[in-house]
Amino acid sequence: MDALNQLVGGFATALTPENLLYAVVGVLLGTAIGVLPGIGPAMTIALLLPLTRSLDVTGALIMFAGIYYGGMYGGSTTSILLNTPGESASVVTAVEGNKMAKGGRAAQALATAAIGSFVAGTIATLLLAVLAPTVAEFAVEVSPADFFAIMLLAFIAVTSVLGSSRVRGLAALGLGLTIGLIGIDKTSGQQRLTFGIPEIADGIDVIVVAVGLFAVGEALWTAAHLRRKPIEVIPVGNPRMNREDWARSWKPWLRGTAIGFPFGAIPAGGAEIPTFLSYVTEKRLSKHPEEFGHGAIEGVAGPEATNNASAAGGLVPMLTLGIPTTATAAIMLAAIQSYGIEPGPQLFDKEPELVWGLIASLFIGNTVLLLLNLPLAPIWAKLLRIPRTYLYAGILFFSSLGAYAANANTFDLFLLAIIGALGFMMRRYGLPILPCIIGVILGPFAEQKLRQALQISNGHVSGLFEPVSVVVYCIVGLILLWPVVRRFLPRKAVPSVLEEATHEIEEAHHHHGLTSSVSVERHVGDEARRKPDPADPSGP
Repeated sequence: MDALNQLVGGFATALTPENLLYAVVGVLLGTAIGVLPGIGPAMTIALLLPLTRSLDVTGALIMFAGIYYGGMYGGSTTSILLNTPGESASVVTAVEGNKMAKGGRAAQALATAAIGSFVAGTIATLLLAVLAPTVAEFAVEVSPADFFAIMLLAFIAVTSVLGSSRVRGLAALGLGLTIGLIGIDKTSGQQRLTFGIPEIADGIDVIVVAVGLFAVGEALWTAAHLRRKPIEVIPVGNPRMNREDWARSWKPWLRGTAIGFPFGAIPAGGAEIPTFLSYVTEKRLSKHPEEFGHGAIEGVAGPEATNNASAAGGLVPMLTLGIPTTATAAIMLAAIQSYGIEPGPQLFDKEPELVWGLIASLFIGNTVLLLLNLPLAPIWAKLLRIPRTYLYAGILFFSSLGAYAANANTFDLFLLAIIGALGFMMRRYGLPILPCIIGVILGPFAEQKLRQALQISNGHVSGLFEPVSVVVYCIVGLILLWPVVRRFLPRKAVPSVLEEATHEIEEAHHHHGLTSSVSVERHVGDEARRKPDPADPSGP
């Protein structure tokens, strides 16, 4: 009950005219940027993150919540209208939603995605408000050894569970941990990996890393592969659903929420596996299974709800433990840290106005998104016609402007170019971005907790093994050994739905040329090269 009282106080903060304006502006900006082809929610947030630096922390995070929901909606719009998912979790939406659009039902696909996202986001945010304080109370009792174990679980889960290649996932994590080590060691005072460059003695700003990896790297990759000519966009009318559409959508919305939230809330989250689980579940339960693969509305409603519920669930470990499990949560964590605030068990006690204002703003942003963007869907679709040369030149310009504004230091522009080139090469060789950015953010904290645990035990390794941490290490071992163990299990021992979802993920990765958490723009670029437009003199 105390959580609900705190939430009411959060609404009092979020509903002031100034903060309400930030929420509306955030939704509009997030949608306008997120709807552009090849730009997923994480890249949208990374690109617009520097805009919030001049605001107070509460107003900035409220605007950030609006940008977040707007970017999510924009990503579903490109998936449906262009078959261009901005991230691997949106592949299912692209499969069924684009088939619906080609069949003349783009408006219905956009509507069920938007309303499903609203329903799932509202329920999941309510669960966040109820569960997060309880998790925070438990986390206060967690020892440094347990924290280190949980962070190790987050590292292994993000690289192993969500990646189609564990070696590439671990390589990306290694890059992130290396970047996170740059700077002065707080214990010894020695400089590490600075190569005598004084500008990076304090480390590399996480905002520069996020903008470089997501925005610059993605812009370079997509600009190098996509056609210059604007893509033909499927016309969109007013998104409205008839009675049959409602009847076929409401159960997938609820089931998607139930599947997505738990996956996001555990420190091994991510929306990829639950969205495919939702898709397989809806395919099995549907009264119209023959429509799947040809534009089934359940195949859009369920996964979109799952995606949003998982994203809201991912805020539970981010706020209570300081552990992001998705790219979006990682960049949100970077935003909070840029104000000198450390998410973790004490956050709910030290910054209650900020936390509850943020949670309340998620409700507001979700509602504003639905009210504004359903009528504006045809306008957002027209933004897709922007020529690619202007689009990616603009992205690079605003990325550079944002990186410079973070510290007003021209050296950050050189770092941005280097990290952007790194992001480009990671996409070129199929390395996922998420493990890298999580390594940058969590690496220093994992090192700090490891040192604290060893100091408490006077340097004995046994200090790392406490009751909770031993359980976590066992889970880590199961994650690493599961692919080997599964080969020796009878097929019936593996849950059929999970097995089918795994097969669906592998098929999607093969079809779209994906490594998990890597943008699917590679697939779109390949399609553009294979199918040149004879009317386009510039070619692909």
